[in-house]
Amino acid sequence: MPITLDDVRAAAAAIAGALPVTPAEASPRLSELAGTELFLKLENQHHTGSFKERGAVNKLKSLTPEQARAGVIAMSAGNHAQAVAWHATRLGIQATIVMPAQTPFTKVERTEAYGGRVALHGETLSDAGAHAQELAARDGLTFVHPYDDPWVMAGQGTAALEFLAAFPDLDMLVVPVGGGGLIAGMAVAAKAIKPSLRILGVEAAAYPSMKQALAGETVDCGGVTVAEGIAVKAPGILTREVIARLVDDILVVDEAALEAAVYHFVTVQKLVVEAAGAAPLAAVLADPARFKGRKVGLVVTGGNLDARLLAQILMRGLIRDGRIVRLRIGLTDVPGALAQICRLLGDAGGNIVEVYHQRLFHDVPVKMAEIDVILETRDRGHVGQILKTLAAAGCRAELMLDVS
Repeated sequence: MPITLDDVRAAAAAIAGALPVTPAEASPRLSELAGTELFLKLENQHHTGSFKERGAVNKLKSLTPEQARAGVIAMSAGNHAQAVAWHATRLGIQATIVMPAQTPFTKVERTEAYGGRVALHGETLSDAGAHAQELAARDGLTFVHPYDDPWVMAGQGTAALEFLAAFPDLDMLVVPVGGGGLIAGMAVAAKAIKPSLRILGVEAAAYPSMKQALAGETVDCGGVTVAEGIAVKAPGILTREVIARLVDDILVVDEAALEAAVYHFVTVQKLVVEAAGAAPLAAVLADPARFKGRKVGLVVTGGNLDARLLAQILMRGLIRDGRIVRLRIGLTDVPGALAQICRLLGDAGGNIVEVYHQRLFHDVPVKMAEIDVILETRDRGHVGQILKTLAAAGCRAELMLDVS
């Protein structure tokens, strides 16, 4: 195999002075939600917010003095870019990061703030990668691959050493899968230390590239996903070899499950986690029977979640929980009718957020009107009570299901 336990242990020694040991902790509240014992490895607590720092530091520490003087180059539109830029700068190494031309400015700005020199090229990450390889050959730069590199894989694997040192009695380890560097490195270390440990990977349904590759299928994936960190079309070759030997299964989760997992991390665990990092929790909640009665370790790989996206996920989660609802209520178009509805809703304990009053565009009699009321409630049971209150008062009301 490309790496061994000794390589991972050597990586742990190499990064020891550069990276802190990230927290590993039990999660009683999420355990109650999942119906099994869950333990978290909080890789979102690194300086740049993701596990990528482990592999980046180990790769940079492996450079010869000549390579360090020449500089390094990487392709990335996210966490890998920031990790390489930050630690290269810290070590006095010039880092160039090639990003797709349409990379959001905030990501470019953050990478530059860490000291990286950003070059925008191409429409896709593959385009950026090809250009990075050209620049590496032209300028004598060392290419730092985000996952398909033995030094990077060994560095990522150090997370398993720390996790099992904190919780040696884990039965299962659940790890997000993009290119496969993290799960490959962790699997080498974890299986060598505890062969009975079951290791499961998790991919987004839109990007099941590693699962397809391992099955001998043509890799066919793409589209929009909230889990950008694991939206990889080209899984690693070196990582694939390790995963095929050591990983027990790769699970696939859909967008609703990923959103719900981010929501639960924030509302239950009080922790901001990007969707890729929440994928292991999504897998557990999607199939609780698979994990029931086990001690399950979840690797929380990152916390770099855009604030606007987080706000949308939280609002959609509140709607799914029935804590924000939209009611369409019919009323006679006479003075005082709206005030009566508002009193009924207030007396029932609902908090009105917004009201949309329609006379013209809904299919209602000319002397009738309909209002759409956005309402804060306690839960779905409370919504049912409010609907009964309206019905008892002779008001026709319908719950509008905005989010499935």
